[in-house]
Order: sequence, then structure tokens, then C-alpha cells
Amino acid sequence: MSNFVVVGMQWGDEAKGKVVDYIAQQADFVVRYNGGNNAGHTVVVGKEVYKFHTVPVGALHKNVTAIIADGVVLDPKVFVGEIEGLKGRGITADRLKISPNAHVIMPWHRIFDQLEECYKGDTKIGTTGRGIGPCYADKMSRVGIRVYDLIDADRFRARLKSCLDFKNAIITKVFGADPVNEDEVFAEYSEYARILAPFVDDTYSILYKASVECANIVFEGAHATLLDIDFGTYPFVTSSHCVAGGATIGTGVGPTMIDTVIGVAKAYTTRVGAGPCPTEQINEVGDKIRERGNEYGTTTGRPRRCGWFDAAAVRYSARVNGATCIAVTLLDVLSTFDTLKICTAYTIDGEEYNEFPADAQMLEKAVPIYEELPGWDDDISEIKSFDALPENARRYVARIAELVETPICLVGVGPRRDQSIILDPEVLTM
Repeated sequence: MSNFVVVGMQWGDEAKGKVVDYIAQQADFVVRYNGGNNAGHTVVVGKEVYKFHTVPVGALHKNVTAIIADGVVLDPKVFVGEIEGLKGRGITADRLKISPNAHVIMPWHRIFDQLEECYKGDTKIGTTGRGIGPCYADKMSRVGIRVYDLIDADRFRARLKSCLDFKNAIITKVFGADPVNEDEVFAEYSEYARILAPFVDDTYSILYKASVECANIVFEGAHATLLDIDFGTYPFVTSSHCVAGGATIGTGVGPTMIDTVIGVAKAYTTRVGAGPCPTEQINEVGDKIRERGNEYGTTTGRPRRCGWFDAAAVRYSARVNGATCIAVTLLDVLSTFDTLKICTAYTIDGEEYNEFPADAQMLEKAVPIYEELPGWDDDISEIKSFDALPENARRYVARIAELVETPICLVGVGPRRDQSIILDPEVLTM
């Protein structure tokens, strides 16, 4: 048995999907444990590009059982569209399982998400507007609708009425918007329930039995450490536990059953939405990284904020997650830069900080302290071994490992599945 957690080390979009897909070739189960369809994982196999939002990346592998666990919030409309799209490309969802405990994103969650962002004005978080935060808020307030409720018509009708009596009062009286029509929602979501019902299963028991029987499980994290509801740059975070520990909270698999934590970090930094990003380059450097890395959101298409690698932030993430090793992705994007910079610490109000302050107000004032390294001109996208990389590229990767105090086990040099240089095959073997 070998159970892996794959977790993002920055502000998301680190190519976790590619790393999950690589490891999933050896797996029996791939489990999505947090977040909703505000996340997007992209996998490139040959000339085919697959974009996932709720369905785990492991669905690409016929031998894998893909699981959407209880820590996920599920938008039935998006899910149905996603599985239909995959089937249209010859990928069946026959082995997909959904936890009945997963909470359901309802129309009023999207309405609240958008109305609240508008109301906040300049202090808005920069959400995707897909209702993720309001759905998690209802979960914590114990007023949410779970998959259990959705697939039972009588329970669903009762829960729907109870929720809408309260939600419509807020929508109309506080925001002055139009109410949600109960009958229309019931009819639409009852059809989704019909399609979802065959996928619903006791995922906790399935995973416990799999662990006892020594199956190989990959826990697929969404978003990333610096967006975690507890350990991220609050309030500019998402609404779920993105760290490796979220794999146990979001699935029911105990922490003693986790063997390996693979952190994933880009060779530079990106962030989407509002919030501090100390190494962001609002200049030609940032523009060049964005265009070379195609840094536009998988889910929203929004341009990402781009900058130099922040070693202090990734070191913090490595510690919070207990990372076994780190996969450094998109190294090829940095080709053609004469000089590269790595942030090693910060100056805040004239004082040097070697540690990452998760407090957003402090981080907003942080001025990076940079270390410069020479760049390289070579196209490295088809290189297959670490020793074949240009000397300066090897030095750059080695310096990242030193600064984040964690070994590098994989280097990504392109988006395709086969554009991965494995530095430590043993740690990536299940």
C-alpha cells in the first residue's frame, strides 16, 4: 500500500493535475477531497487537452476508481456537463463514486456569491462567483443540502422549501434582488439527482477497505496551501482545507494512512484574484511569464498575476504540509530570461522577516529580498533527464530545494504527461 497526497504549495494553478495524472498511472483510486468547480486541473496527453473541474483527474485511467469525497462541494449542473463531455471523448465514468455527504451547490449560493462580492466593492475577495463560499458557509451553519437530500425526492422538497423561505427573504429584503423559484429549482435539480444517483456510494467505507487491503490511493487536492481557509492569506482565501491534512478531513481516511505528501510548486509565482503577492511583477517580466506560461485560469480564463519564485512562501507551505518532496513545474517557461530572481525573505516596515507571514495585512507591506541567478536560453521542453538540462537550470532547481528545505522529486518542462523529469523515482513509486 502507498497513499499519496498531492497538494499545491503556492496560490493554486501549479499544474497539480499533471502530477496527479503521472502518479495515477500506478493508482487504484484517485480521490478529490476539497473545493468545488472553482478549481481547474488541466492534463495534456499527446495532443489531447483535458480540463477537469469536479471529476478527479484519475478518471483518465481505466484502472482507477475516481472518488468525489465528502469534503467537496458539488454543483450538479457542472458535474453532469463534465461527465457528458468526457463520455463524448471516449472516457467513461463507470467507476466514479460520489460521497452522499458532499454538499450541493444550489442556485442561491451563486446568487449570494455574486451579490456579496458586488456589495463589498473595493474589499471584494475576487471569487469566481460559482457559489463555493456560500455553500461551505451553509455547511458550517448546518443548513446545507447534501447529496443524500438531493437524491431523495421527499427529503429534497422539504429541505428546498426550508432553505428558500430563509434565503429568499435575504435575497429580496437585503439585496433587493428577485427570489429563487422553488418549483423551477425542484424540477431542474430532480433531473440532476436522477443522473447523479447511480454514482452515489459510501465512499468512506470504500476507502477504508481499500487502505486495509493495501490499495494505492492518490488524494487530489484543489487550490493550494496559501489559499487554505486556516493557513492561507486570510481573508483572501478559498473556503476549504487545501493543505495535506484536508485529505483526512475531506475523506474520512485517518492521518496514519497517509504515506507521502507531494507538494507542487511552479518555478515562478502566480496568483488569481485579490490579495497580497509580494513577488508579483507588474511589468514586462510579469507579462512575459504570463504569455510564455499561458497563465490564464482553467475555470475562469482570468489572466493570472505573475512574478518571481517566492522561496519563503513555499518553505512555509512545505512545513505546513509536511511535504515529503516537491515537484517543480513549468521550468521551461523561464527559458530566455537572462537573469532569474528568487525571493529569500522580506522587509516589512524596515524589519527583515525570514519567515512567511500568513497575515495578509503584513504580507501586503512585504518587500521581497531577492537572490539573483543566471538564466538560460535553451529550449528545455523535450529534455528527458536532469543532467541534460542547462547548467544554470540545474543550479536554479538545486537552489530552490536548498531554500525550501525540501528535496525536488520531479521537474516539469512542458504541459504534456511525458514532459516530466523524474529526479527521485523511488519516492514517486507507489
